[in-house]
Amino acid sequence: MITNEHFPECAAFTVNAFCKAHSISRSLFYRGLAEGWGPVTMKVASRTLISVEAAADWRHRMEQASKDAA
Repeated sequence: MITNEHFPECAAFTVNAFCKAHSISRSLFYRGLAEGWGPVTMKVASRTLISVEAAADWRHRMEQASKDAA
């Protein structure tokens, strides 16, 4: 489970928290969703959330894509 001073023991990120934790802008986040390389999201009522597991999977995919491009 991710733990740090900004996100103590969270199970899911809001879009803003995900962007802050991964040092990306909201526009880059939404571009990733539109282009198919963004994280898996879930809707809870009107909120969009990203589970810690989906965030970890996204980071792994981004790392792999970087290795494949090198």
